[in-house]
Amino acid sequence: MTKTFGQFLKVCATSALLASTLFTGAAKAETNLTLVAYPVLFQENYTKAVIEPFLKANPDIKITYFAQPTAAQMLGTLRAQKAAPQADVVIMDLSVSKAGSDEGLFVTLDEASVPNMKDLAPGARVPGLAGAGVTFDNLVLMYNTELVKEAPTSWMALADPAFKGKEAIPAMPDIIGLGLTVVLDRAMGGTDYLNNVDKGIEALMKIAPNVQTWDPKPEVYVPVVNGQAALGVGWNARTQLNNKLSNGRIKAVLPKEGSLFQANAISLVAGSKSQEAAKKFINYALSAEAQARFTEAMFYAPTNTKAKALISEEAIQRTALANMDRMQPMDWVALAPKRDAINEMWRRKVIPLSR
Repeated sequence: MTKTFGQFLKVCATSALLASTLFTGAAKAETNLTLVAYPVLFQENYTKAVIEPFLKANPDIKITYFAQPTAAQMLGTLRAQKAAPQADVVIMDLSVSKAGSDEGLFVTLDEASVPNMKDLAPGARVPGLAGAGVTFDNLVLMYNTELVKEAPTSWMALADPAFKGKEAIPAMPDIIGLGLTVVLDRAMGGTDYLNNVDKGIEALMKIAPNVQTWDPKPEVYVPVVNGQAALGVGWNARTQLNNKLSNGRIKAVLPKEGSLFQANAISLVAGSKSQEAAKKFINYALSAEAQARFTEAMFYAPTNTKAKALISEEAIQRTALANMDRMQPMDWVALAPKRDAINEMWRRKVIPLSR
């Protein structure tokens, strides 16, 4: 009897151990997400500021970062994979994200599934956009501090003959070129950029002879930092970060005529096999805490209105948060259908004048 009872206890203990092991294994089952977003500095800083803290708080979720250099390439990848998506979450230019939304490539998010959306600025909540704005940035004039001793104050400094052959400006279809067209159009007196950017094109025609390259490699900040170019046009966040990394060899200027915001949107891919985990990550990415950390790391302005209170004054002064009165309204989504026509004007009227 004693032996039988002992065997019984042994069997029970073995069964309990097996059940415990199975339960623990199930509890630790991982969900794998694939995030598609921008490469190099964006990837490095976003990983440290947002992804790593999220993973620490959610050890059952793993994230693979798939970097692509442009929103257009991301959209092409999503289109190619529409029948069997490999990505779960995408961060891309808002206007391109709107195109993906129109094509049904993204799941429409709301405050019920992503509660932090309720705290977003109006510019991050665009009608018809399936996702939501996750970063704000603004266009700036950049200069090499060793080659340019007095900081320029106007966009039209780009037309100064003293800088002939010394400028780097990404041409259309790059979004920097599109934004510059609108900024210059307004600076020259244009009043309806959605229907007419002739004044902007005329300004670009005056600037074109100074342009050394319309296709800076690997990106526009490098030739300005290394002195290959004296002036350039780019985004504030990357310019500010390159300012720190280069010990001040590049600086950003917000010209007197003002600038404009550009937003990146974060979206959930339709057909994702891990939608609940993806929503959890998106909600975290839109939180005040995560956005504040990314602003401190890379100087993108946050879209969460509660984030500013968590950001240092030094970081705020490097973003457009310190100059909101100089940000001009810009409807990137409404402008999107005009891009091909504006690109054609660049091709015919602007770029040939630099040759």
